[in-house]
Amino acid sequence: MDTTTPTSPGLPDHVRVLVVGAGFGGLGMAIRLAEHGEQDFLVIERGDDVGGTWRDNTYPGAACDVPSQLYSFSFAPNPDWSRSFSPQPEIQAYLRRVAERSQVMDRFRFGTSVDDATWDAERHRWRVTTSAGALTADVVVSAAGALSDPKMPDIEGIDTFQGEVFHSARWNHDSDLTGKRVAVIGTGASSIQIVPEIAGKVAHLDVYQRTAPWVVPRRDRAYTRLERLAFRHVPGLQKAYRTAIYWGREALVPAFTVNPKLAMPAKKAGLVNIHRGIKDPALREKVRPTFEIGCKRILLSNDYYPALDRDNVDLVTDGIAKVTGNAVVTREGVEREVDVLVVATGFHTTDLPIAERITGRDGETLAAQWEREGMSAYKGATTHGFPNLFFLVGPNTGLGHSSMVFMIESQIAYVVDALREMTARDIDTVEPKPAAQKRWNRDIQRRIRRTVWSAGGCSSWYLDAHGRNVTLWPRTTFTFRRLTRRFDAGKYLTTARTRTFDDTAAALTEKTEQPA
Repeated sequence: MDTTTPTSPGLPDHVRVLVVGAGFGGLGMAIRLAEHGEQDFLVIERGDDVGGTWRDNTYPGAACDVPSQLYSFSFAPNPDWSRSFSPQPEIQAYLRRVAERSQVMDRFRFGTSVDDATWDAERHRWRVTTSAGALTADVVVSAAGALSDPKMPDIEGIDTFQGEVFHSARWNHDSDLTGKRVAVIGTGASSIQIVPEIAGKVAHLDVYQRTAPWVVPRRDRAYTRLERLAFRHVPGLQKAYRTAIYWGREALVPAFTVNPKLAMPAKKAGLVNIHRGIKDPALREKVRPTFEIGCKRILLSNDYYPALDRDNVDLVTDGIAKVTGNAVVTREGVEREVDVLVVATGFHTTDLPIAERITGRDGETLAAQWEREGMSAYKGATTHGFPNLFFLVGPNTGLGHSSMVFMIESQIAYVVDALREMTARDIDTVEPKPAAQKRWNRDIQRRIRRTVWSAGGCSSWYLDAHGRNVTLWPRTTFTFRRLTRRFDAGKYLTTARTRTFDDTAAALTEKTEQPA
């Protein structure tokens, strides 16, 4: 089945569950809903295919920095990874195969974006307006993700640049960089993959660095044909690989966030990586990080530093003052002419754009609530004031050491169990009690204050405008899985469903509260 074409062009008038987004989260949610007998659901996706982040990020060198064996659904292992760290085309191809085999693609509508989702306080359902029409839903699951909306830098004059400008997540494949003067703004995870890929073909490359990241060697290798045959045919072998890699990361990385001494081997590896890759002592000093390792995302690359050491590459550490029609001007007044401007400045992670389009029970958008109170959710999944709204990859569920697919599957299980509980107990609506949500987030922020993310001397994309880390999960992933294994209805305000429905009144007659 062609996953890029919806099997039915129209939208239903109403569904029990509406899922927004078709990346790992939305696809996994659809598969699990079907497996648990839920037939009345729909997945809408603004793109033209499944894949989410891995559909959109097609820049040169795009690859995962989590080992391949961890970067797949537990229920759909992939014995065909070519390398220990998967390149983007393989991840996207994997998601397409899973989608094709799932037999749920008739529930997907591509090229359909959410314009507005408003809670109907009278009928107790979501009224959703999309680019393809309107519908209502009992439950909305946002699987839009945190790495879905590129963030452009606020630089004076960037909109006046006469050359080509594009974000790394919206790579222009029609642009031939051969022999051109190119500038890359940013030195994060995307940039360190892009720079080595284009440095050899451009006439000159300027890389604009605000803060030097920690870059450790990428222990990547190709799997042999024998290994791949064994993964496919030897029972339990691939699962054993996956389990060993999982526990190897889980045992060490979360611990060093609160004990910097445990990070010394990684720190030494990063410094050795600099000395091996760069000959120029002055350049070595420019790329030497000034904050504790782990404060920002630790990056993986064997060829980033050698690329910076090329004669046709300059690392620019002066801040950017403005962009003119044909150049980037630094704060020291140096003007560097360029033909192409590549923006690798990340995503809207602490101000999710979809929140602006969701209006809750009290008539306030989720974005307004989060701007006032800070982005937060109970178990990263639900928010008070927004009944029957669930998140996958919600606030404080991100990772810096392991696979987000593990976290996504944990949250999917929580949502599925919530739906099961609602059916079994004839519950119409659920929303977390304010006390439960506050207690959950106070505990997270208390734990985060002890970590290198807060005390490591950096300012990262993990932090919101108020300096709160609203992105990362501060405990082990197996703890998160344990805490989301079952839907804890006692932490929720619930309303019971009546057996009849009056067209002019709400379907709810009873509101129950249990102690948090």
